[in-house]
Amino acid sequence: MDRPGGFAFSLKNRVGDFHIEKFLELRLDGKLLPTDCIQVGGEPASRWSPEHPLPLALGASLEVEVRSEALTSGIHRIDLSIRLNPYGKINLSVKEPLREDEPDETLVPRLDPEHDYEPEIIAERQEFLRRRTGTEFPHIAGYAFQAQQAQGNVEQFIGAAQVPMGLCGPLLIQGEHAQGEFYIPLATSEGTLVASYNRGVKVLNLSGGATCTVVQDCMQRAPVFTFENARDARDFANWVEEHRAQIASRAEATSSVAKLLEIQCFQAIRFAYLRFCFSTGDAAGQNMVGRATFAACNWILEKYRQHPIVDFFLESNMATDKKSSAINVLHTRGKRVTAECHIRNEVLKKHLRCDSATLQRHARVAGVGGFLAQVNNTGCHAANALAAMFIATGQDVANLAESSAGITYCEVNESGDLYLAVTLPSLVIATHGGGTGLPTQRESLEMMDCFGRGKARKLAEIMAGVVLAGELSLAAAISSYDWVASHERLGRHRT
Repeated sequence: MDRPGGFAFSLKNRVGDFHIEKFLELRLDGKLLPTDCIQVGGEPASRWSPEHPLPLALGASLEVEVRSEALTSGIHRIDLSIRLNPYGKINLSVKEPLREDEPDETLVPRLDPEHDYEPEIIAERQEFLRRRTGTEFPHIAGYAFQAQQAQGNVEQFIGAAQVPMGLCGPLLIQGEHAQGEFYIPLATSEGTLVASYNRGVKVLNLSGGATCTVVQDCMQRAPVFTFENARDARDFANWVEEHRAQIASRAEATSSVAKLLEIQCFQAIRFAYLRFCFSTGDAAGQNMVGRATFAACNWILEKYRQHPIVDFFLESNMATDKKSSAINVLHTRGKRVTAECHIRNEVLKKHLRCDSATLQRHARVAGVGGFLAQVNNTGCHAANALAAMFIATGQDVANLAESSAGITYCEVNESGDLYLAVTLPSLVIATHGGGTGLPTQRESLEMMDCFGRGKARKLAEIMAGVVLAGELSLAAAISSYDWVASHERLGRHRT
């Protein structure tokens, strides 16, 4: 941005709370500029030191002014090196055209984050939308909570989406963290969904409930390091394993919760992919592990000297954030949780109008169909229960992409009764942080005693139990030819 006697640019903290200890180097179009030409908040950059660092909170921005000759119009490149606590040395580079502030009437009105949730700016945005689109939206604008409560969950706030919510249960859960009967809030616009889950819940309860077990719990970030050849990449992977304790120490210094469980290394071509696996408490943890891995990788970039590192990216797409993947099915992302039950054949016949043998035959045929289609779930519709519970409880709904993966299994025992189980290998959920503290979502979590710290595994067990109820109900409806009739009766919204 053009300034009299120089130029200015801004830094936005997208990582986590940190302190700037020193401005190390600044280059403009490749030319080294003295650091004493840098000013932050009217103060020279030399003022900041490890003894007197400059704090910058997560999400905050910092405007940096540079005294220099007047810049010509066109594209310029800025390279900046700074030292941060706890991340170490950071190199930043940007190439953008010089610009001057000009009002743009198409931009949505907004203020700084501290004031952007005040009634006046929200009303201005709503009026802007009416003017630009010619529509009225009384329901969106008629939200029933304080807008400030949405800070950190949404930007450019204009209102709230209202989704119908139904009540399922009570569902009997025999878990290690969830024990007893639970009423389940389901937010959905799909007719028959709540009725179908209630049908499955009834049969589970008659059979002693769902036995639920959390097997594993971890969250990943997967950076990649590029080398000149495969041998250098292999040596680097060995070095990482030898220095795991130091890497863990640097990563865990960024959080009071995150603990590094392991670093998996996968090598292809001349690329070393490191899959950092953390425990994250009751938060889903994607941002937490991103911050921790960023600090660890900066330490690696500073300390590794055996071979040149040609390139580095904090995420290689191997953590598969918000994407279904085989690696998460095998190695877990979020919670790996299993729900299982034993159901007498007489109960199936009486309440679901099908028998165990038919359900088993359908599962075998559906398994082949799923293989041909290359699905991420061998069951019927785990995403239905999870989507409805995600919306109700304030989960990041995009995490359904990986959370909906599932392994469903059934068999008939010698007595003719049914064993049914489902494993969710990558259930990414939280009971603390994110959208869980929003008013509606908090109420939903509190209905199940799942709000706050120490409750994430409990919620995982309940969700797995609900998924199991839905698998049972829909499989029975398909096997008994009741599926279409139920949707015709309950699921069509005729206008």
